[in-house]
Amino acid sequence: MMTKPIGLYVHIPFCVRKCNYCDFCSVSEREHEMQKYVDVLISEIESYKTKNVLLDTVFIGGGTPSLLSPKLFEALVRAIFQSFNVTSDAEFSVEANPGTLTREKLALYKSLGVNRLSLGVQSVHENELKILGRIHTYDEFLVTYNMARELGFDNINVDLMYGIPYQTVASFERTLESVISLSPEHISCYGLIIEEGTPFFKCKDKLPLPTEDEECDMYYLADSKLAACGYVHYEISNYSKPNKFCRHNLKYWKDEEYIGVGLSAHSYFENTRYYNSDVFSEYYENFSAKYEYENRGCNKDPFEYVMLAMRLSDGLFLSQYEKIFGTSFLSGREEKISLYISQGLMLLSDDRLSLTPKGFYVSNSILTELL
Repeated sequence: MMTKPIGLYVHIPFCVRKCNYCDFCSVSEREHEMQKYVDVLISEIESYKTKNVLLDTVFIGGGTPSLLSPKLFEALVRAIFQSFNVTSDAEFSVEANPGTLTREKLALYKSLGVNRLSLGVQSVHENELKILGRIHTYDEFLVTYNMARELGFDNINVDLMYGIPYQTVASFERTLESVISLSPEHISCYGLIIEEGTPFFKCKDKLPLPTEDEECDMYYLADSKLAACGYVHYEISNYSKPNKFCRHNLKYWKDEEYIGVGLSAHSYFENTRYYNSDVFSEYYENFSAKYEYENRGCNKDPFEYVMLAMRLSDGLFLSQYEKIFGTSFLSGREEKISLYISQGLMLLSDDRLSLTPKGFYVSNSILTELL
């Protein structure tokens, strides 16, 4: 058995309707394929059985995993526990959309060991939800959230979005205040990105988007309001109550290993990065076909290592970087780093270089300059 536990990501690609901003590997109007897909997914999960993998996080994402029937969901989870060694204190997350969860499903999740829910609400305003293409109302979200609380879920993430068409700083503030009043353990707050291939991309020049200054104001508003209510801004887009960080996602940001199963899922396992096909027919025919794109051996990529570390409020531990790569990260970058520190964008404290909340907002430009 592996001595160091890793994470497992399980991809469920089905949705009631694909949102207008979504470029994830997800499909609508193919619910008739769920049984076949889960059968193949279970076969892929079982293919790891001989490797004696130890897991301390499981994340079922999508798509909309909560669309699976109780029967299919239970079969999937049982396959996970029969094929992997799951620690007794594992974090077990499931993504869900309001309007797709029932009391029966939530009770089943609880009985199967799910201890963390991630609910996508994005906004509390109907006009903003409608233009995003969301399938739920804010009232439906509240019903789902309260039902989860009644059934004993004590670790819930809520997804929010800023930079939405028609959104104003004032409307975003009302969204923040409404969600904060519910006191979820974790809040993810993402800026809208218009991705190629999405419905939004096709009409991007006509979308009534907030200005760049308004979007910036929304970001700082989230940072200040959430901090005032005891949330820790531990990653660029993620806020948490103390000790409620998403342990699974931290594996990605800390460059730790994980296995991904399902359509288009990516893995970093046994020092190799690989991914599955994103075509249903190819995945069905040969789920074991893995497309390798990097074999590191025992080496790490300094560029990727720094990019990932600087996403976190902990930042980059300089002695660790020097130990891994045999060189000082500060060397040759002192002048630029001093400038960013003077601008309130970075902090240098003892052995740690990190971005401030202000620096998080312009992290891409800072890291482009440094790397």
